[in-house]
Amino acid sequence: MAAEDGKKLGEVLRGRGVSRRLITRLKRSPLGITRDNALIRSIDIVYENDEIVLSEQEYSTRTEASSVRVPVLYEDEHCIVFDKPPFMPCHQSMKHYEDTLANVFAAHCPDKTFRCINRLDKNTSGCVLVAKSRLAAFSLQKSCRKLYVGIMPRADSAGGRICAPIAREKDSAIKRCVREGGAYSATTFYKIADSKRASLAAFIPETGRTHQIRVHCAHIGRPLLGDDMYGGDTSLMERQALHCLEISFNLPMSDSRLTVRSQLPEDMAAVMVDE
Repeated sequence: MAAEDGKKLGEVLRGRGVSRRLITRLKRSPLGITRDNALIRSIDIVYENDEIVLSEQEYSTRTEASSVRVPVLYEDEHCIVFDKPPFMPCHQSMKHYEDTLANVFAAHCPDKTFRCINRLDKNTSGCVLVAKSRLAAFSLQKSCRKLYVGIMPRADSAGGRICAPIAREKDSAIKRCVREGGAYSATTFYKIADSKRASLAAFIPETGRTHQIRVHCAHIGRPLLGDDMYGGDTSLMERQALHCLEISFNLPMSDSRLTVRSQLPEDMAAVMVDE
């Protein structure tokens, strides 16, 4: 960019979200930072039309590739956005070793390490952003913003802001609750549409706590449909009615911002249709 012309490389990289720690690691890598295929130092001056290449050696761990295919909403050399279906975990665990989004990514990008930027719960569907390198992950984590939609019991309220601290539920490794002394958590929501049975709402999490939207909905007495962990009505949905509809982020090493959007899944759309 013109505004970066004549500045030191280190200053330019930090301005684009590259941490000092990563710059140091790249400088120690063979051909970690180059200009015109030649090494360049962080103190060297760079110019508007220079092409600077950052190259970090990948140390990939072995992940079994899955034959399952998940729709790809966007992909470039730095990242990929999957449209994750419900009932699929993002990460592997003892109970889920070969049926995760990580396994899907291993088949799609066999030479890359799975770096999930916005992990979704197993039964939450929608946009999942995955970085293809550590460098891309640094940039994406800082700029990623999400918009969710969920289905709540019908109410007259048009929305609001829920600000309530979230902590781990005692004697549970998974469940969370609102409790004094918990981590600061805030969620903004607004109603999009009503059916006879429920309300479709948009949720913007201002913080990123585990189960945040689910816990906050339960806290105000309107747990998401299908969310049996937090008291939701399971007669209309087989899973929590929560979907990451939209994700936006700055493209790594660029001043461009991208927004990727999914579609409302069929099971949630069906609940919003009046019979």
